[in-house]
Amino acid sequence: MTDGSPGGTSTAAGLDALRERAPDTRREAEALLDRLVRENRFTIAVVFPLVGAVALVGSAEGWVPEPFAFHPWFVLFGVIVMRSPLVVGVLPTVDRRALGWIGVLTAYTYLIESVGVATGWPYGEFAYTVDLGPMLAGVPVALPVFFIPLVMNAYLLCLLLLGPRADSVWVRLATVIPVVVAMDVVLDPGAVSLGFWDFGGGAFYGVPLSNYAGWVLSAVVAVVTLDRAFAAVGVRERLRDCEFMLDDMVSFVILWGGINLWFGNLLPAAVAAAFGVGLLRADRFDTRLFTQWRGS
Repeated sequence: MTDGSPGGTSTAAGLDALRERAPDTRREAEALLDRLVRENRFTIAVVFPLVGAVALVGSAEGWVPEPFAFHPWFVLFGVIVMRSPLVVGVLPTVDRRALGWIGVLTAYTYLIESVGVATGWPYGEFAYTVDLGPMLAGVPVALPVFFIPLVMNAYLLCLLLLGPRADSVWVRLATVIPVVVAMDVVLDPGAVSLGFWDFGGGAFYGVPLSNYAGWVLSAVVAVVTLDRAFAAVGVRERLRDCEFMLDDMVSFVILWGGINLWFGNLLPAAVAAAFGVGLLRADRFDTRLFTQWRGS
C-alpha cells in the first residue's frame, strides 16, 4: 500500500524488486554470499589487511588521533570483513551438529581466557591494554571472532596440504597443533608490540614461553571439537571447490607479517612468510586473487 504519491510508488516498487532478488532458500543465500566474496576477493584479502596494518601501526605510533586510534568498532569491523571468506566458505557444511560443537568451542574460548586473565594459567600472566569492545568477566565479548577462525584456518590448511593422510586423527593432531602454535608465534609478538595486551615481559619478543604451552592445550581442544563438528568428506569437498575458503589466512599473513616487520620482530615475520609459502603450495595465495585487481 502506498500514499499515492510518485515517491511512495517508486519506494514500494523498489522494495518489491529487492524482495524479488532476495534469496528464498538457504542454497540461494549461500550462492549469493559466494558470489559477493568471490567478486571482492582482492579487497577483502589484500586491501583490508594492508589498511588494517597501517591503521594499527599508526595507532601504536601515535599517528592516528583520538578517538580513532585503536577504535574497537573499526577493529572489529575490519576483522569481520577479513573473516567473511572463511565463514562463507564453511557455511554450506554447517548443520545442527556443527553449530552445537562450535557452541562448545565458543564456551571453551570464554572459559579458558577468563581463567587465564584471573590466574595466569595456562598462558601466563597477561592483561588487555587496548579497548577491544565490550568485556565479559575481563574477556572481550568478541573473543570467539578472533580465536575460532585462527584455529579453523590452521585446521583447513592442514587438511588441504595433507590430503588423504589427514584421515588419521593422530596425523591431524600432530600437524594442526604445531600450525596453531606457529600462528600464535606470529600473532602474539605483533599484538604485544602494538600494545593490545601485555604479559609483563617474556623471552620471545615480550611473550613468555608458557603462553605457547597454553596454546598447545587450546589447539588440542580445538582439533577434537572441529573433528566432531564437521564431516571430513564434506569439508574437504568444499575446500577443494571453494578457492577463497582460506583467504582469511592470506589476510593473516599480510596483516601480522607486516606488523611484525615494522616492529623488527623478524622471526615472527619469517613464520608469517612461511604460511604464505604454504598457501602458495596449496594454490590459495594464487594468481586468481590478483587477476581481479589487475582487471579492475
